This record gives sequence, structure tokens and C-alpha cells, in this order.
Amino acid sequence: MKKACKIMVMASVLSLLGTEALMAQRYKVGVCDWMILKRQKLGEFNLAKQLGCDGIEMDMGGLGQREMFDNKMRDSVEAAHFRHVADSLGIEIGAIAMSGFYAQDLTARDNYMALAEDCFDTMDRMGGTTVAFLPLGGCGNDWATDKAKRAAIVERLHNIGEAAKARGKRVGIDTPLDAKGNLRLLKEIRSSGIGIFYKWQTIAENGWDIAKDIKTLGAKNIYAIHASNTDRVWLRNDSTIDVPKIKKALDEAGWSGWLFVERSRDVSMVRNVKMNYSANVYYLKEIFNSNPVPAVALDSAGRDPKYVETILDRSRKATDELGITWTPSGRNVLNIICNRYFKLNDIYSERDSLKKTNRQLAEALCDSRLYRSHYGFLADLSMYITPEEIDKVKDVMTFNVVKVTYDAQCDMIPTLKEEEKQQIMAWLIEARELAMDAESSKKKHEVFGKYKGRINNYLSKRGYDLTKEREAWYERVKARGGEL
Repeated sequence: MKKACKIMVMASVLSLLGTEALMAQRYKVGVCDWMILKRQKLGEFNLAKQLGCDGIEMDMGGLGQREMFDNKMRDSVEAAHFRHVADSLGIEIGAIAMSGFYAQDLTARDNYMALAEDCFDTMDRMGGTTVAFLPLGGCGNDWATDKAKRAAIVERLHNIGEAAKARGKRVGIDTPLDAKGNLRLLKEIRSSGIGIFYKWQTIAENGWDIAKDIKTLGAKNIYAIHASNTDRVWLRNDSTIDVPKIKKALDEAGWSGWLFVERSRDVSMVRNVKMNYSANVYYLKEIFNSNPVPAVALDSAGRDPKYVETILDRSRKATDELGITWTPSGRNVLNIICNRYFKLNDIYSERDSLKKTNRQLAEALCDSRLYRSHYGFLADLSMYITPEEIDKVKDVMTFNVVKVTYDAQCDMIPTLKEEEKQQIMAWLIEARELAMDAESSKKKHEVFGKYKGRINNYLSKRGYDLTKEREAWYERVKARGGEL
């Protein structure tokens, strides 16, 4: 009896754990590979991993005037390679897109069924993905009211839906309609193989209420979601998209599935793929799933919240420069940089306190702690970013003085020999290592000031008349409209 009770308890616990795991994956977040400039490119999976995605929406390839999609996945060997890389990185292929129909008219393609079957075959090769995306943008803007055009679309979608259903798949269409319009359209199509690939952008652009529209449409009719708006700002800054309210509506509807980021790029940095898509993925996972806790904890306990926020803002300048602020690795790098500033503050506070009783000991202990922690900081960064990226972090922490000073020296003395340039750079890099540990911006600049003096002495000994060089430089800069 006791054994039976134990088994029942264990089964209940396992069931509960299974339910929690299922709930944790109720919403999955991905990106559209054609929008991150990786359409059917092997690198899309690694990039998706860096962005913090659960998966990707893979496109079938361009269509244009071709008879068939420019689809690499017809090659079973190539498809197997793609699938292997995706599996090894833990990136799912959440949907297959026929984005070519954004511009191509479905009713003008006599081989539309061959194109659909090509998509279904690709879904099988990529691990049994069950949802396809089919936009109707290429059909024009008036098909919803043009009876003949609408009838042709309905007939073709019915055929596609039935073929999809026969193969255990579903096709989500993108329309310009609201929930009521979509429900009427689905009723006309008469196939459970066809549903809606819901697009926030369409609803927002028409001024409709997304949450209300979702409730009207119903969870069973939404096969997947393009969870973004037109390019303008990131989702977190978009006043027209109330993501928490949308999540509440989806929760209440009992919906689960894929949320794919298509756009919502910040137009001030529209080409920065990592920053735009990682920011939107992070925000969606923050609202829908909660992001994984960074491996590196922020050492903020017991510190003034305003001070912590100041340090976070300062540190984000480095991760923004690398374009990784919102990526999983970026969150760890951000905390490492913040913790470095906290550590420096602690070291110098301890020194100042000890100075009151023993100045010499205070300075010695301070130097010792700075030395040890300096290399620990660099070692921590090396766990997440490359040596070249670490140099960028150092430059941000030291106001980019290395580049500014080096460029100025080369511009001032165009006749510098290569070995002289190398020596100048070597000293500036040495100065940067010391300036990184300085206690204030003033002290950082003082470190560079000493090394600039060393550089000037070196150049003078090499025969350069720095006064004349500086005067000539001033005239050149003035002639090109600048100033020193």
C-alpha cells in the first residue's frame, strides 16, 4: 500500500513538472530568416541562437518570375545538413514561409499547387514543421470586395488547405482583414487546413484593437503570429502595440504557439540586425515567457538604486557598441562590466578609508587589488566575447581616447614612419590598460596625458619639430573647414 502511494505521489510530481515545462514553452519566440538577411543560409541558426530565439521561420526562397521557389531545401543532403546544425544549436524551425507571395499573385500562378507541395515537402525535410505562411499581398488590395477575384482566391486556398490537411499540415494566410472579415473568409474556404497567420502590423495600421480582434477571431483560427509592427521603433517603445494586453488576450483564449518577429526595427539603426531583433526577441520573451536568468549575477545588493542605474547606463554604452545588449551573452557581458565598475568603487572606497590611518598601506593594497581584479575582469569577458570585442569594451570604458589620439597624431604628422606609428599605438594601448582602472574620468585622462607626453618626447628625439608640425596641421584642418 505504501509503495503504491509513493508511486502515485511520484506520478503526480512528474505530471506537475511536465505541466510546468509545457507551460514554460507555451509561447515560443523566433525571427523571420529573410528579415535578418539569412534566407536559407546556414548561419541563420547561429544568429538566431545569438539573438536569444527559440527558433526561426524559414523562407522558401525568392519567387519573382521563376516558375518555382529558389529553394535550396529540395536537395535532401543540404536539408539534412541544415537540420543537423539547427538541432545541434537547439534552434527549432517553427514555420516555413512562402514570402514570395507578398509580391506574386496567387491567382496568376497556374502551378500554385506545385508551389504549395514544394513547401510541404520542405516542411517534412526540415523535421516535420507543421505550419506554413502564405501572404496574399500579391493579390492586390481590392480582392476582398472583388467577387470574381475573391472566388478565385477562395477556390485555390481550399485546394491548398485540403492538400495541407492530407499531409498533417496547416497553412496560415496573411490577409488585410479584421477578425470578422477573416472569419467570413475562412467559412468560404471550407478547409481546416487553412487558418490565419496573425499579423499585429495589419491590425495596428488600421487602428483596430489587437486584443479585441484576437478574442473575436478565436485561438483555433490563429496558426502562428507575426509579432511586430512596421519599422519605426522597437516593440517596447511602440505606443500602438500593447504587448501585455495582447498576452492577456492570448492567455484567456488559451492560445499557444510561435511568435515571429518580422519587423519593428528602429529606423535610426535599421540595418543593425543584432540590436533590432535581439531587442524585440528579448522584450517578447520578457512579456510572454520570462527570459533565462543571466549566468553572471549583477552585484547590486546593498547599493544605491540610482547609482546602480547610472552604472547600468554607462555599461550599456559598451554592449550597445557591440550590438549585443539584448542578447543572452550580452546580458552577461553587461553585468560583468557593471560589476567591474562596482569593484573599482569598492577598491577606491576601501583605500580612502584606510588612508586615514595608513596612507602607504592604503595605496599598496589598492594597487594589489586593482592588479588582480584587472585580469579577472578580462578573463570573465573572454567567456562571452572575442578579443577584438574586448578591445572595444576597453575603448568605450576609456572614452575612445586611443583612436582619437592615434588618428590625431597621424593627421598632424603625415610623414610618420611605420615603426613610429607602431610605437605610438603601443604606448596608447598601455595607457588604456591603466586608464581602465582609474577612479574617475579625470584620472583616466591624466593617465593618457602622461603617455602623450612620452610620445611627444619620443617624436622630438626622432627629429620632429612638434611646434611647426602642429601649426601646419592647424592650417590644413582650417582649410578643410574643420577646427582643433
